[in-house]
Amino acid sequence: MKSSACAALGAIAIVASASASIRITEAMSSSGTGGTGDWFEVTNYGSSAVDITGWRMDDNSFLFANSVLLSGITSIAAGQSVIFIEGTAADVAGFASFWGGLSGVSVGYYSGSGISFGSGGDGVVLFNATGTETTARATFGAATTGSSFYFDLAPNNVGIVSTVGTIGTQVTFATTGSVVNIGSLGTAIAIPAPGALALLAAAGISARRRRAN
Repeated sequence: MKSSACAALGAIAIVASASASIRITEAMSSSGTGGTGDWFEVTNYGSSAVDITGWRMDDNSFLFANSVLLSGITSIAAGQSVIFIEGTAADVAGFASFWGGLSGVSVGYYSGSGISFGSGGDGVVLFNATGTETTARATFGAATTGSSFYFDLAPNNVGIVSTVGTIGTQVTFATTGSVVNIGSLGTAIAIPAPGALALLAAAGISARRRRAN
């Protein structure tokens, strides 16, 4: 019985550690004229894939009751960055084309009432399939039209993608055609070393315990 309980606790810890490796790493709240609307990027900083089936998002009310389902992507591989756009499955191809094809970048989608990002400042949070808030949460201020926000691992450590090139290991580029938007879709700030990943996972587990108490 004791060994079964320990095994169950171990399994919970593994799941919590995996979820703790997920971060919001970029968001666009004000695309240029003719752009493709709101989107955000999610990165798995962990060493194993994370199943996000049934996960949901909300904007800056940060409430599960207001959240909407994430669709089109069910798993994020270790070190992978994926994109979610506000829209439907039919909008994904046009979004990818606008950003030059996004070769190798997975794009999902979400839609619902009241979840559009405000250009004057907003936020985004993810909930897992059980309704628990994950460590993927970020806020941002007033937007620069056509430029995305990018986030570091530190809470709300935010910058604006203002030039084409690189920010650390994050590759930035502009859209094709006459409408210029600048972002870094599919890449993120450097993935931390294994020791930092362990601390990140522990922080996620600790946060869950505090919320449960």
